[in-house]
Amino acid sequence: MTSTFPFQSAPANRGEAFRGALRVAAEIAARSPSSHNCQPWGVGWTIGAAARHTAAALLAETAERTRADHEAAAQDEAEYLVLALDRARQLTALPSHGVEMLVSCGAYGEILLRALAAQGWRADRVRFVGPASAAHGLKDAAPEGIFGGRWPRAWVPLCVVRLSHTRTPGNDLAELRDTVRARHTNRGPYRPDGIDPAVLAKLPTSGSGLSLFRAEPGRDSQVTVRHVVADAERAAVADLVSRHGGRDFSHRAAWRETHSFIRRDDADAESSGDGFTLGQLFGPMSPPRRLGMRIALAPATMRILRHVGYHRLLARRLAAVVRCSPAAVALSFDDEAPGAESVVRGGAVLADYWLGATRAGLVLHPVSVILQHDDVRAELEQRLGLPGRAFFVSRLGRAATAFPPSRRLAASRALRLV
Repeated sequence: MTSTFPFQSAPANRGEAFRGALRVAAEIAARSPSSHNCQPWGVGWTIGAAARHTAAALLAETAERTRADHEAAAQDEAEYLVLALDRARQLTALPSHGVEMLVSCGAYGEILLRALAAQGWRADRVRFVGPASAAHGLKDAAPEGIFGGRWPRAWVPLCVVRLSHTRTPGNDLAELRDTVRARHTNRGPYRPDGIDPAVLAKLPTSGSGLSLFRAEPGRDSQVTVRHVVADAERAAVADLVSRHGGRDFSHRAAWRETHSFIRRDDADAESSGDGFTLGQLFGPMSPPRRLGMRIALAPATMRILRHVGYHRLLARRLAAVVRCSPAAVALSFDDEAPGAESVVRGGAVLADYWLGATRAGLVLHPVSVILQHDDVRAELEQRLGLPGRAFFVSRLGRAATAFPPSRRLAASRALRLV
């Protein structure tokens, strides 16, 4: 059994102030970026004594917990949140999607914590959840079972965060809300003029401004942010897209999964709360063209059209857009095989960068297809001289035209009382 917000189901004496702050923060974080706009995140608010004790035990420096500790965890004024991956919403067609899902969860968690900090709730401790939970005196070492019967079965806990109230709120909440709303993927044409190097230099690249998910030197894989501005390097990225971008359309399982997120029209997108319309993929189009694209992109049709090279035509069109963009950006882990903790933190770095780019008047258009297959990703890393494993690559520039944002699920969908 799971309990969802509305918040009235929480005990009256449990976190009255935090309740409203979490509602506001969740509304803001709901607009976080995710692959295919699948929104694979969840957050559990620990309100039960047992769940709070578990969270406190995970955050404790030692595994020694007494009955007094148990009671203190239930009565203390701190609040505990558990960031999770919702397996019911994750992409699974390609092995690389596992990284994309954790990156999405990390981006959501970072924006959620920023919105809470702006309301005076500062995150002061975090611990990532895994098999090591048994070392903290927890009877059930399986991550899915350590938070009790109200924990959703489809959720995999990623980390536990402790938040304490402070009299001094963090960054401006209205500014954060406006920036998050303005941030969205823009697949349209970009202005051809180059980006001032001084603007690029001011974009966040170190992760030093993260709310809590910053990597710890010597422990986690660091993230390198690489701007691609030289003509030869941009041409190299476009060449990879041209040669390999058709794989997303020709790979039967991957395209079937992608196509399941394409909505018929705005009303369908509004109803589903996820995915994207053809207009959000290709820009404004007439009704006849929209109908033609719906037929051409259907998995059954694509299986036929790929034999005449339609998938390569689509790849060349995407490559042309990439080639005309004034810049690209790539994020990579220093480690070739980063762990889940590092990947979630990488998502936080991505959120930090994207919000900074939005404030600078820049837009992004991720080109994930050249990261989703190991051989193509390895070639990208080699051509750009990237350390470790690349996990995000995108066009970067100033929009020539407005592009519609995608719809979102209700913020309450991602929240549970545990």
